[in-house]
Amino acid sequence: MSPQVQIIIMAACLLMSAYFSATETAFSTLSKTKLKTMIEKGNKRAGLALKLSEKYDRLLSTILIGNNLVNILLSSIATVFVITLCVNGKDQAFADNYGTLIATAAVTVVVLIFGEITPKSIAKNRPEGFAMFSAPLMQLFIWILIPFSVIFSLWTKLVAKIFRVKADNKMSQEELLMLVEEVQEEGSIDDEEGDLLRNAINFTEQKAEDILTHRVDLEGFDIETPIEEIGRLFEESRFSRLLVYEDSIDKIVGVVHSKDVFTAKGLTDKPLDQLISPPLYIHKGERIDDLLRDLQTNKSHLAVVLDEYGGTLGIVTMEDILEELVGDIWDEHDEVVEDYKEIAENTFRIDCGGNLEDFCEFFDLDIESDSITINGWIMEVMDKIPACGDRFSFENLDVTVTETDFHRVSTIHVVRHEPSDDEDDNKSRKDKDDDRDDDDGSSDDDHDTGKKHKEKTSV
Repeated sequence: MSPQVQIIIMAACLLMSAYFSATETAFSTLSKTKLKTMIEKGNKRAGLALKLSEKYDRLLSTILIGNNLVNILLSSIATVFVITLCVNGKDQAFADNYGTLIATAAVTVVVLIFGEITPKSIAKNRPEGFAMFSAPLMQLFIWILIPFSVIFSLWTKLVAKIFRVKADNKMSQEELLMLVEEVQEEGSIDDEEGDLLRNAINFTEQKAEDILTHRVDLEGFDIETPIEEIGRLFEESRFSRLLVYEDSIDKIVGVVHSKDVFTAKGLTDKPLDQLISPPLYIHKGERIDDLLRDLQTNKSHLAVVLDEYGGTLGIVTMEDILEELVGDIWDEHDEVVEDYKEIAENTFRIDCGGNLEDFCEFFDLDIESDSITINGWIMEVMDKIPACGDRFSFENLDVTVTETDFHRVSTIHVVRHEPSDDEDDNKSRKDKDDDRDDDDGSSDDDHDTGKKHKEKTSV
């Protein structure tokens, strides 16, 4: 074989090595979603690339077999080429002692730069484009090398069975949330789209008790109430729906819509039992994705959440569920209240119907409590029903009860004191101790206070 032919074969082997390396990177990093979008636009190459990516094990076996074959061939011919040059130079001893070493070193450097690093870097930047470019030739190699691929596939399955290796290709919820964070940081989606995706991922984790409107905030009337009084309640509350109960709110029998009470001629003359729509009754632990399907199936706008004794714990509306996806939904009759309003420097007015987890995040606190709302936590700390003017201190906060509604705390004033240098040093030492405890596996588990839910007075 002449030196010219050897050079041509080595160049072809190097080119194929680069092709196999780039193809491996392209198919391992491509987005199947992008390929499906291209398929919908009529791109046939995208369809072939997607088909190959769905059988990645066979594809990978073919790539590895082809890559190793061309690299071995390249190394062998390079060794012969170098030894031949040395022999032609009348230096047989040098060829015998160093020919193979020089060829191996040269091939390793060349393959590493031009057969691995460079093609993989190019393919990584445009994986879908290179996958579509290489797909037809790759399909041909799969057909040619199919006997070897089948043998290696059976060997892989045997090894997996012997060592009991199970493939786990499912993406966890935490991985999905991290993926959204990465895509948002790259700028592919904005903050609002990122929030919507995170809400959708966390949607199935929420339960009815996390988003309900509590019974103390419900508006309704007794089934014996005259139609004139019902009309007045609708006008005063400005709600579109009111609950109907028998004897007490623990026995809700239905829902009445304002459009059924008011007609073009005034109040309806129909009896109340013809205006009532039966509600959907659910347990507090029902997941909201299941609840959404139940509401759609029953063509109902709200569900009554029952406690363990069969009494009314609260209600969940279709609006409550949708707000878990898209955020707060306001209409022209909703009263907009700031949950956290700074009224002076380091002094805040806090709505106590808010979520305790958000309160901890706002003031950078670590509170262990069974309560979900700020109001519940305050009652837990004070160990009594608070009254206006009651005060207590917690860490660097001074808390004063400013408004109450019946037995509940409506608003508080919180004064935040900046920690002194000594306190900062103590906190730093405490954090270090906590880190050591975490390393030893002896730290306490984080206490889950639940998901934020918006307190409402509307039905």
